[in-house]
Amino acid sequence: MTVSPVSIEHVRDASVRIAAHAVRTPVLANPSLDSMTGGRVFVKAENLQKTGSFKFRGAMNRLLALSTEEIRRGVITFSSGNHALAVAEAARYLGCAAVVLMPTDAPRIKVHGVKARGAQVIQYDRDRDDREAVAAELIWERKLSLVHPFDDPFVIAGQGTAALEAVVQLKEDFNVKEVDQVLICCSGGGLSAGWGTVIRYAYTAANVFTVEPAGFDDTARSLASGYRQSNDKASGTICDALLARAPGEVTLPILLSLGAKGVSVSDDEVLAAMQFAFDELKLVLEPSGAVPLAAVLSGKVKTARRTTLLIASGGNVDADMFLSAISR
Repeated sequence: MTVSPVSIEHVRDASVRIAAHAVRTPVLANPSLDSMTGGRVFVKAENLQKTGSFKFRGAMNRLLALSTEEIRRGVITFSSGNHALAVAEAARYLGCAAVVLMPTDAPRIKVHGVKARGAQVIQYDRDRDDREAVAAELIWERKLSLVHPFDDPFVIAGQGTAALEAVVQLKEDFNVKEVDQVLICCSGGGLSAGWGTVIRYAYTAANVFTVEPAGFDDTARSLASGYRQSNDKASGTICDALLARAPGEVTLPILLSLGAKGVSVSDDEVLAAMQFAFDELKLVLEPSGAVPLAAVLSGKVKTARRTTLLIASGGNVDADMFLSAISR
């Protein structure tokens, strides 16, 4: 049997490493949400994390594990925004130069935030350019260290720290000792692999669901088939942060070992979830951060008489997009 590169011990180590830097975000419950779903639903509000998403956890854990020489030379990453913001902030804190490759269609709020933190932004065309090839050339030229958005054990373990917090919060704040299922937004799979590792340890019988935009369900198809599958297109959904071409080479085996399953949601269902989060939970969510809530509200998983934990993963949304959601 293959041993996972990320264990509960790795997540615990990450939790200690980033404790002085990351925010302990709340877990929320809502009577209207419970009534609509017929069960108990809890939301881990990672949109309230530093830089507006869970990504800060993994980025900080990765950078804190680099050597002094690696920090001196600088880091590079590629991201549509949330990971870019997280790496820029972690690098700023450590006095480390950062280069960030971002697609030309990245939300303005994310591009501005990366630049404001002192990182160099290089933009690419999502449909035409190979961002990993561009990054590889810069790594060779400048001797930079890659902070991968998802296919890195340190990043995966860092993302899992939010689930580790949630397990404690559910028990201490709500007297919840068992969870039936967890829903996690998924692009390359770093978050879902980290969360799944923790959830399987804490709640051995819980089901792990990844949630993706409709038409970009490469992880769901990969989990069903047992091998990596890719998306035919690189754009065409409002969920800009969930557009990895395929699940990671590191993350997919972890998810398969956990018996994870995948579901998908439409853009309309995502907009409805953003509106619900604003009206009922008083949360500002970006489209990608709302897909787990959308899956629950649209009935993509059974929730009646079940206890469900989901993540609201990010809140970096342009004003126009947010207005289109809350004015529906």
